[in-house]
Amino acid sequence: MSLTVLVPDELGVRALSDVEGVRPVRYEPGQPLPADAAHAEVLVPKFLLGADPRDVFAQLPSLKLVQLLSAGAERFIGVVPDGVMLSTCRGAHGGSTAEWAIGALLAIYRDFPRFERARQERRWDYHLTDTLQDKKVLVVGAGDLGEQFRRRLEPFDATATLVGRTARPGVHGVDELPDLLGGFDAVLVVVPLTEETTGMVDAKFLSRMKDGAILVNAARGAVVDTDALLAELTSGRLRAALDVTEPEPLPTDHPLWTAPGLFLTPHVAGSCTGHAERAYAVVAAEVARFARGEQPRNLVKGEY
Repeated sequence: MSLTVLVPDELGVRALSDVEGVRPVRYEPGQPLPADAAHAEVLVPKFLLGADPRDVFAQLPSLKLVQLLSAGAERFIGVVPDGVMLSTCRGAHGGSTAEWAIGALLAIYRDFPRFERARQERRWDYHLTDTLQDKKVLVVGAGDLGEQFRRRLEPFDATATLVGRTARPGVHGVDELPDLLGGFDAVLVVVPLTEETTGMVDAKFLSRMKDGAILVNAARGAVVDTDALLAELTSGRLRAALDVTEPEPLPTDHPLWTAPGLFLTPHVAGSCTGHAERAYAVVAAEVARFARGEQPRNLVKGEY
């Protein structure tokens, strides 16, 4: 008997059609579930903004696995029913987000925004810039994204040091952060949003970063204390690159829009060509493992 998997689009249907022992069934987000939903053991969610996942879970009595298309699982932790596994799409978007982080650092060090403003004003603003070469970057988050970033950073003759929840070979423990922060030119934050990491980058964290350092947030906006960061940016002591903010999207009158020393993008680090195909490749592999009676590799376990 085949495993019924609910998917939200035709790309999902195609991606899972070739997986042995799996029968993909499409549903339309925001619309009533199809009749086959009562037999579905796996759900690939793609809920409309503001929708409550629990309303959908209540209609799936056979549900055993929620397989996400995203690496972040904060919307589902504590919401997925007891006894139902939750697996992320770790491995699909790490490369794209790491690429964004490299690009953001290059833009800041090489003054690309300033040169673009000068071009628009038809000014030949020749000046020396900083460089990514020889920079030391502390990466808070030692999962797929952290590893992808390190691999991309090293060809620029820069170095990355990883910090995880607990120490392990090649990775520092989060308890070492206070002693580490002052020794790096940039700090990249790529942790999942949990109770533990909400507000992790607070005034004390920022105060330990060295003068002129760059904070790069490619995690979630709530990981950073926005007011504390604004204070550091306004003083000119730190710079920052943010792909995520709290709140999000930013209100038009929010002070981050005009904060000095800030490179800001609207949560697009993972939004690039091929992102959906890469996500479904991970989903197909995870669902195939589940169909074989194995545990998915990306089960949420609270580690980073």
